[in-house]
Amino acid sequence: MAASVQLNLRSFKAPFNLKPIAKQFSRPGRIRCAATTPTKRYSITLLPGDGIGPEVISVAKNVLKLAGSLEGIEFSFQEMPMGGAALDLTGVPLPEETLSTAQRADAVLLGAIGGYKWDKKEKHLKPETGLLQLREGLKVFANLRPATVLPQLVDSSTLKKDVAEGVDLMVVRELTGGIYFGKPRGFGTNEKGEDIGFNTEVYSTHEASMLWRKRVTAIASEYPDVELSHMYVDNAAMQLVRYPKQFDTIVTNNIFGDILSDEASMITGSIGMLPSASLGESGPGLFEPIHGSAPDIAGQDKANPLATILSAAMLLKYGLGEANAANRIENAVLDTLNRGFRTGDIYSTGNKLVGCKEMGEEVLKSVDSPVPTAI
Repeated sequence: MAASVQLNLRSFKAPFNLKPIAKQFSRPGRIRCAATTPTKRYSITLLPGDGIGPEVISVAKNVLKLAGSLEGIEFSFQEMPMGGAALDLTGVPLPEETLSTAQRADAVLLGAIGGYKWDKKEKHLKPETGLLQLREGLKVFANLRPATVLPQLVDSSTLKKDVAEGVDLMVVRELTGGIYFGKPRGFGTNEKGEDIGFNTEVYSTHEASMLWRKRVTAIASEYPDVELSHMYVDNAAMQLVRYPKQFDTIVTNNIFGDILSDEASMITGSIGMLPSASLGESGPGLFEPIHGSAPDIAGQDKANPLATILSAAMLLKYGLGEANAANRIENAVLDTLNRGFRTGDIYSTGNKLVGCKEMGEEVLKSVDSPVPTAI
């Protein structure tokens, strides 16, 4: 069994400050359109996708625009089809024009892809295949998935409060190798005439997996200030539930990272709160919430847009190096939660239940508030 790897590495951390924002801000009654003449300009490709994707992308776009304008940044957005929406329009899940537009951008923000409508499509025509092609086309190989239990939402966790409180970890997942891309793969017949299906879990030296322990141990000698330990994935899955605070940064392969990060998301209370960033050596990064397209609530204004908003913050921080604008968004999310606004997935008695649009409007109000000095 391939091992997952835990690194106690402080440089990869969740994208927002856990400490609650002071409630005594003065909050303007209106939202400014711009605070300063733009000094920086960036091109962002938006891929709304399917299901709730268009709803959450619309909200995140507005938040990006306002946070940027207040920090002297101007964005040009280009919206392109992908996933099931692209299948309906063009017959393929990732049109060449969508990929080329994304490759030319400074960063890419994705909503969600997939849905029941396209489940019976052949593999090469499934929306999920378009996502794999996009990652490969952008050459993004490091997927950062933070999982932080916010003080405001600790009671939403499925774990006991004393277990969940204070959890703040990052899963770093290899993204373009392993079983999702390995060959040979397909269907066949065995010597008994039975139908079989097969996939290949394969990694080369620069990708690791079965080579994790050897390669990582060798690299660890170059970073003596980083505490390194190794853990099999089944044990890691158990430890995430037993004592999640023991983890700081988990570095693991494609399929294990996919599973462990989804498990970690539920410790936080809702998968609707978790952003992600996919980065390569150069070129635009891909930023997206880790939740799916949720077709059962699509178009009903029930989606939680906070994971996509926080993905926009990661876009600013990791994709563009605009830390001030990123902090403005992260603080705005915390302030909105402090003021008691909740979508259905994180709602609890005593708070105000809102939809996707209203949650976005409340975050915009907080974005336009003065950014506090870090506590």
